[in-house]
Amino acid sequence: MAIKIEMPKLSDTMEEGVIAKWNVKEGDKVEAGDIIAEVETDKATMDVEVFDAGTILKIVPGEGDSVPLGGLIAVIGEEGEDISDLTSGDDPGDSSSSEKEAESKSEPEAEEKKETTAPASTSDEDGRIKASPLARKIAEDKGINLSDVNGSGPEGRIIKKDVEDFSPSKGGLTKPEATSASKPAPVFDNLESKEVKVSQMRKVIARRLSESKFTNPHFYETIDIDMKAAMAARSALNAANDVKISFNDIVVKASAIALTRHQAINSSWHDDVIMEHGDVHIAVAVAIDEGLMTPVIDHADKKGLAQISSETRELAGLARDRKLQPEQMEGSTFTISNLGMFGIEEFTAIINPPNACIMAVGAIRDVPVVENGEVVPGKRMKVTLSSDHRIVDGAKAAQFLNTFKELMENPLSMLL
Repeated sequence: MAIKIEMPKLSDTMEEGVIAKWNVKEGDKVEAGDIIAEVETDKATMDVEVFDAGTILKIVPGEGDSVPLGGLIAVIGEEGEDISDLTSGDDPGDSSSSEKEAESKSEPEAEEKKETTAPASTSDEDGRIKASPLARKIAEDKGINLSDVNGSGPEGRIIKKDVEDFSPSKGGLTKPEATSASKPAPVFDNLESKEVKVSQMRKVIARRLSESKFTNPHFYETIDIDMKAAMAARSALNAANDVKISFNDIVVKASAIALTRHQAINSSWHDDVIMEHGDVHIAVAVAIDEGLMTPVIDHADKKGLAQISSETRELAGLARDRKLQPEQMEGSTFTISNLGMFGIEEFTAIINPPNACIMAVGAIRDVPVVENGEVVPGKRMKVTLSSDHRIVDGAKAAQFLNTFKELMENPLSMLL
């Protein structure tokens, strides 16, 4: 009896998934537990496994196609089994088994031609090249012109493997790279307008942040911090330890301690009640190509700087590789967004639901300051707290910021 494989729910906020890669093809035999596909969700790329043995009788969506939760992605069963009653609602745009069989029986001359020129079906009716979003992104990063790439997917669609295997020697040009710092950046005069398919992550970011911005009444408070003591403490710690501490690690630790003293900031809104959390779980925003991911440092108030540093580096690496698991991004009570490494001195951030607040951290600035009546060189850093006014009042936000400032300017007090 044939079995339908449907798009599973791979994260708590997932509404649809994109087939990033098929690990099988029609006719392949699989065993229970085999990974048949990789699916891009709103949070990560996850594996889809089968729970029954059999033969892959039908693959419905192609790589790069979106499928809603519960949507049919494949059928497994006994070889030769009639599955027409299970696939009657398939997308008519998908290539049928008979078409794929005909393709597999194509003449050698056609195969040889495919090695040198892209098939005519690589472009759709309006001339737009057929390629998965992932293939387009890789091609853009590598400077590869998709019109030079042969597509091996359904109906000549260009997939990830085609771009990764592409060699300029087979035709096409890649973007030139500067050979020295003094060489001016190349100028390209052939830029064209293009449509960029919205990824699952970007869809969820758009929805959640729009809801946050227009549902939660935001207000903002900024404070300027003397960073000389924090810089000295960081230098001393890094000189004495193998684990290197970043300024962001110190910000996370100071925030965690300040949250234990100002529980109202460590809260969330639940319609008829405000939940003041007893645990401190800090989300750290990590920038990736598709947007932002927010891995969570659990119980940050109870961890030392070395442990915070180690966990942050590991989670940030997983985020950039799109290998974070959903549970590693859930349960935050406060969020930190740091753009200091990009030279941004001051900005405001949108609250990450269901948190009550998010803190935006700017760059450390070299500025003149007055000390004991004299102007001397100073190191300053601005942070801006965005707060949900339903939960937090201005005075409470200010008190939290002053505690955070005191901890940053006296880092040894975090050890007490």
